[in-house]
Amino acid sequence: MKVAIIQEWLVTVGGSDKVVKAIADVFPGADIYTLVAKKEVCEELGIDWNKVHTSFIQKMPLGTKKHRAYLPLFPFAIEQFDLRGYDVVISSSHAVAKGVLTKADQLHICYCHSPIRYVWDMYNEYLEEAHLDKGFKGWLVRYMLHRIRKWDMLSSFRVDHFISNSDYVGHRINKTYRREATTIHPNIDISSFEYCDDKQDYYLASSRLVSYKKIDLIIEAFNRMPDKKLVVIGGGPNLKHYQEMAKRNVSVMGYQPFDVLKAKMQHAKAFVFAADEDFGMIPIEAQACGTPVIAYGHGGSLETVSEGRTGLFFYEQTVDSIIEAVNCFESMGAKPVDYQECRRWAESFSEDRFKAEIKAFVEEKYKEFNR
Repeated sequence: MKVAIIQEWLVTVGGSDKVVKAIADVFPGADIYTLVAKKEVCEELGIDWNKVHTSFIQKMPLGTKKHRAYLPLFPFAIEQFDLRGYDVVISSSHAVAKGVLTKADQLHICYCHSPIRYVWDMYNEYLEEAHLDKGFKGWLVRYMLHRIRKWDMLSSFRVDHFISNSDYVGHRINKTYRREATTIHPNIDISSFEYCDDKQDYYLASSRLVSYKKIDLIIEAFNRMPDKKLVVIGGGPNLKHYQEMAKRNVSVMGYQPFDVLKAKMQHAKAFVFAADEDFGMIPIEAQACGTPVIAYGHGGSLETVSEGRTGLFFYEQTVDSIIEAVNCFESMGAKPVDYQECRRWAESFSEDRFKAEIKAFVEEKYKEFNR
């Protein structure tokens, strides 16, 4: 079968980009279509640049650097790809990729990372964070997102089969599009994170420093526990604010190279995670290092952390809940969980497992489609 892979963009090395690379490994002859792409990013991912096809947005002013400014054009742009020569179309979608146009004799499978969060379940949060919840400009943005929301619903009918990256996202696909989805957890490069049982006296938090990641709650919790140390790694718009609010026992390091992050992850007493994520790769990376996780018990974390075996949950995104969870963790003794069990759990999310499940799913649905 001749396969085309569709992705919104390939401009950074993120989780969805690694999913595209893994799918391309499963179907090495596939062509990749994307709104915009950077050659150096594709090379870093190991994607053949000659197989990458971009949209007209690539040639627009600052198309690859400021592609989000062209959001109103995304639905139109994704519909311009000519995919008539393919038997199977696989979209890796968190925005508009699933909206590509296919014919009746083409199988379209969507690996859905999430329905578009900024037009559905996090609509109001995004408007508030961008200071677009009021005024004339805010009204224009609301109208634009309203139009995209209608297109997003209509374009969901173009998909033959949905794959969700977690049961949590599968539930949201059903809620948003009224479609069933099969969960295949994304690929995690476990081999890049070596096991380590030499734990030191500090906790770690790491993510992009934006509001919905709730790093501020973790910092404030440790501000109120001066006898416990916290290290925060990550860049983002809230970096300066978080550095200013941190007390002496909290070190907000900003962006760090991978080797520094990995070393801190390997030696941390535990990784603290307060975000409500669709899936959340970084807790698995921490567990691959043998590091337990203290996580907000909602969303993807319920699938990426095994309570009692590899960590524990707190059930409210509040400072008090985080403090209570950390104290509970410490009350479990010098070695609260089996560090090797953390590693074994993380290995169940491996890249080889993902590739095998994707291959089996696509081949099964292709056979059914052609009966």
